[in-house]
Amino acid sequence: MENNKSTPKRYYHIIALVMLVFFVISFITNILNSIIVDVKDSFDLSLTLTGLLPFTFFIAYGIMSIPAGFLSEKYSERALLSISFLVMAVASVTFALFPGYGMFSITLFTLGCCMAVLQVIINPMLRVAGGEEHFAFNSVLAQLVFGGASFLSPYLYKYLVNRETSSEGSLSETLRGLVPENLPWASLYFVFAMIAFVLFFYVFLTKYPKFEKTEEEKAGDRSSYRDLLRNKWTILYFLGIFCYVGTEQGVGNWISQFLYQYHGLQPQTVGADTVSYFWAMLTVGCLLGLLLLKFMDSRKLLILATSITILSLILALTGSAQMALIGFPMVGFFISVMYSIIFSLALNSVKEHHGSLSGILCTGIAGGAVIPFIVGGLGEMMTLRSGMFFLLVPLAFILSIGFWAKPLVNNKTISLKKD
Repeated sequence: MENNKSTPKRYYHIIALVMLVFFVISFITNILNSIIVDVKDSFDLSLTLTGLLPFTFFIAYGIMSIPAGFLSEKYSERALLSISFLVMAVASVTFALFPGYGMFSITLFTLGCCMAVLQVIINPMLRVAGGEEHFAFNSVLAQLVFGGASFLSPYLYKYLVNRETSSEGSLSETLRGLVPENLPWASLYFVFAMIAFVLFFYVFLTKYPKFEKTEEEKAGDRSSYRDLLRNKWTILYFLGIFCYVGTEQGVGNWISQFLYQYHGLQPQTVGADTVSYFWAMLTVGCLLGLLLLKFMDSRKLLILATSITILSLILALTGSAQMALIGFPMVGFFISVMYSIIFSLALNSVKEHHGSLSGILCTGIAGGAVIPFIVGGLGEMMTLRSGMFFLLVPLAFILSIGFWAKPLVNNKTISLKKD
């Protein structure tokens, strides 16, 4: 009897590579939350110009997500990964050598484009390398790696900018010596360049299995995008992703500046720590959310989580310094389930063209560009606190999803009642 082909081969080196890529994406993306106060002070920026920085990074996601899908159909994973890391390395080292506001904006846009390409490539890689039956587990593991990197990146920032804690001849002092004295945070981009160069060579020398994409992972033709864009559910869920990423980055980007401006807490220490706790709580909340989804309808969980998020944000913005230090990480904890719920509700609300739909939904990551920029603009016209209250608008839209969503398939739950 032949039973040999029942166990598909798993490629552990590819799984490790994908996890490493997730780590790097998060590490570089969310460092902006920690350095934004230093960037503002270094280049003497207004709140509006400061808000333009996350805009230039996340708008690249919006521009590149769908083209990246088409590129992945035409070129190999090795080619796209290698080129992305090489471009990231060159962009990072260029800024570190020639730091300035304009160059920083160009660097952020370039990094954002590379990140969009990486995001499109690595999910199909993870499914094939780990086996379809393990994809859900590996996806959760990838989210934990992503959250862990966001938690750790502020500590690299603290290590590089705090002169008091670095000894003579240390790596931090050496890297700071390569950038202008008033821009110690720019030394981070030498580290990013080194990481990207190492990954460029690693990716180039790695052997890859053949990746066959499922229909859901393929970038559809133009007609599929046309059909989807005529569907009201596509637009509504696109706005849901737009609002979620905008809220996540709108909070994360302005935590440090808010604590500094209203409570006099230093961005290089307390600010960086609070940003780190925000991402740590988001990671922990993701795990709890996965458990709760086994027992609750996803729409009810979305309503509950969003309601508590709104309350936590209001307390963080209006309360004492201690309440802010607790409130902002609590926002991270309760928003953690939103992205996966909105994305799954979207896919379960449309019968076909899931690959194209995923591309459209990923374009909603551009919310991370627009909403923090609006917060900065309103902060310029009024106060930063008033600007951050604008985040209640996207949260209200996310809350509404729990009431109007009508998925074709509900998430499967475990009943605790005996029949």
